[in-house]
Formats: sequence, structure tokens, C-alpha cells
Amino acid sequence: MLRPKIPTNPAPTGAVVRPTVVEPTAIVPSNQTPPPASVAPAPARSAVQLTPGAVLALVGGGTAVVLVVGAVLVSMLLAVAITGASVAVCAVVLRSLLNAERKQR
Repeated sequence: MLRPKIPTNPAPTGAVVRPTVVEPTAIVPSNQTPPPASVAPAPARSAVQLTPGAVLALVGGGTAVVLVVGAVLVSMLLAVAITGASVAVCAVVLRSLLNAERKQR
């Protein structure tokens, strides 16, 4: 069902040409040109300009993220607490059943 298709190499057609040998050439250094003069740096300016609406949107988005993460963490903590309480209740019931069985013998 899932078999890869391996391409087959067809037989070469026509005349096979041997590769030509490339002979190295001498490298002649060129005249060095002086580096260009440095350009005056641009004035320091923040790359992002926030408008009041953008700041309000960022604050609202951050608040929403904090609330969602907090709700998830609280629900996980509540689930762990409920599970622990139910395991404790089961342990108490089993202990009382085993003690009652020992007293009857």
C-alpha cells in the first residue's frame, strides 16, 4: 500500500562525452580602493510608535491573557484538590471496612 516509487535510471542515449579538464588560472590582485566614508547615523528614534488605541488594545489583550491563564491554573488546582479529597475519602472507607472485618473474626 505505501511503497515508495524508486525512479529507475534509464540507459544513456547518444554519445557519452568525457568531462573536460579545467586548468587553474593565476589570481592577480587588483588595486585596493579606500572604504567609503561613513554615513552620519540617523537620529535615535523608537521603531514602533504606539497610538493611544494601540496601547489600549495591548493592555486589554494582556489582561485577557492573564485572566485566561489564571482561570486555567485555578481549574487545574481545583481538579487536583477534588481528586485528593476523593482519594482520601476512599482510603477512610477502605480502612473502616478492613477494621470492621478484623473485628468480626
